[in-house]
Amino acid sequence: MWKRLKLTLEMIKFEHSVFALPFALTGAMLALRGAEMASGEIWRRIAWIVVAMVGARSAAMTFNRILDADVDAKNPRTKARHIPAGILTTGFAWVFTGVSTLVFLWAARELGSLCLKLAPVALGVVFFYSFTKRFTSLSHLVLGFSLGIAPAAAWIAMRGQLDARILWLTAAVTLWTAGFDVIYSCQDYEFDKSTGLFSVPAKLGISGALWVARLLHVGMLACLAELVAAFGLGWLAMVGVAVVAALLSWEHSLVKANDLSRVNAAFFTVNGYVSVLFFLFWAADGYVSRF
Repeated sequence: MWKRLKLTLEMIKFEHSVFALPFALTGAMLALRGAEMASGEIWRRIAWIVVAMVGARSAAMTFNRILDADVDAKNPRTKARHIPAGILTTGFAWVFTGVSTLVFLWAARELGSLCLKLAPVALGVVFFYSFTKRFTSLSHLVLGFSLGIAPAAAWIAMRGQLDARILWLTAAVTLWTAGFDVIYSCQDYEFDKSTGLFSVPAKLGISGALWVARLLHVGMLACLAELVAAFGLGWLAMVGVAVVAALLSWEHSLVKANDLSRVNAAFFTVNGYVSVLFFLFWAADGYVSRF
């Protein structure tokens, strides 16, 4: 049992929860500006936000691996994944998906009635992504939106209602995720073309896809600038945006149309820095603004 659980966490790259979690925590932090809430209640809500994020991502990633098992088995890059390689059974993966879904719903219930009502919608979005590569090249944006709803959801969890200003962060995360997913999918250009799967690289070629990724990341920075203005944030938040811009520039310098050997470094390492450093600068800005 424990071995299969460990294999499942390995399969869904559990540690990559770091990509979206800092942005969700940023949404929660912004929601606290001007709010009157006891410190114990703040930490209780933040803890449940983390549980909800982990539950939703775990359910969505496992569902994706189940649905894509046949496709993964044909792709040289992914045929060694746990389900197509026979390391993990589909049955256990379904059980894990179900348990993760229940954990997410439980956390949503603890965060309030509106969160619980919206929980099935959130699950619908993150599960729907797994189907999109079969019929649209916009699948990257759907994946982006799956992560992008996290900051807005965290705001609702803290405030019990939505503020339209936080949607700038939703848009920023959507564009950021879509951009790095376009870069990552360049590895499967030949496979996607030969099997009829939809992606930006399959539609525009690798060079065209990399330009799309650059434009998406420029859009992300524009959304972050609007977010700073909308909340009247300070200089540390603006430095955070500048740091993100520098990291994205580095990410794009690592990948060339004729050299994809450093895609993993661009995808895993740089984007981990983006999310964590972004949160640290904005958390520092929120702390300083209190004094």
